[in-house]
Amino acid sequence: MLIVDSQVHIWQNGKMSAHHRQIPTYSVEDALAEMASAGVDCAVIHPPSALGEAVNVYAVEAARRHPDKFCILGHFDLESPDRENIVAHWRERPGMLGFRFTFNQPHQKAWWTDGSLDWFGAACEKAGLPIGLLATGGHMATLAKIAGRHPRLKLHIDHLGRGGGGSGVKDDAAFADLRDMLALAKFPNIGVKMSGAPSYSSQPYPYKNIHGYLRQIFEAFGPERSFWGTDITRMPCSYRQCVTMFTEELPWLKGRDLERVMGGAVVDWLGWKRPAAA
Repeated sequence: MLIVDSQVHIWQNGKMSAHHRQIPTYSVEDALAEMASAGVDCAVIHPPSALGEAVNVYAVEAARRHPDKFCILGHFDLESPDRENIVAHWRERPGMLGFRFTFNQPHQKAWWTDGSLDWFGAACEKAGLPIGLLATGGHMATLAKIAGRHPRLKLHIDHLGRGGGGSGVKDDAAFADLRDMLALAKFPNIGVKMSGAPSYSSQPYPYKNIHGYLRQIFEAFGPERSFWGTDITRMPCSYRQCVTMFTEELPWLKGRDLERVMGGAVVDWLGWKRPAAA
């Protein structure tokens, strides 16, 4: 079974936000070693937006050196005067398959609803570039409008539609507005990354108190639009436990459905033409 992590960060000489590992570098080599220890075949790199555009360069080098191991959802300055040209030529950089944005800076929060990003959805739909978003409950109505306006634009929601790592909200409270996200399953161009799941439970592994929520998400979006992942540098457990939580602890997820969720679906969703391993 191909196992693909739908979200990892790598960085050099930087300071990540407080809920991530407080180390100056989490290198390509660090990621590869940890992936190997957990039985993870490959991963989608999300260059940390808080560290600027230079982290895209590091990710591109990782994908160039290890095209069977890494692809990238990158980012850039959406206010750049050359922005539409940047989107049009995005795939020319090794490993770049699309975008991932959080829009969590103060000046970006209004972009969800003020029309600032109308051009971006249209440009990505034209270029066939998927967009990943850290979209919490308050943004689900906006996502529905974007998906309806751009039916050929693939959008996927990070971290089960919950907050990133900074909110600290866990257990039932973390899923209080889940119904809003489940309503988006009617749009075939919206998927969900089932990433970061352990961080939303205060219980020990295997975090059984949130398994029911995982099942609701899977049953709504199905095996072709539900993507396992970790965001490993902020997880409260080992990489291997992030894997086995899904492969061994969810009896309702099995067979082809399990294979799709654990890797096959996200590869197809992103259009990753992954070469055979050397």
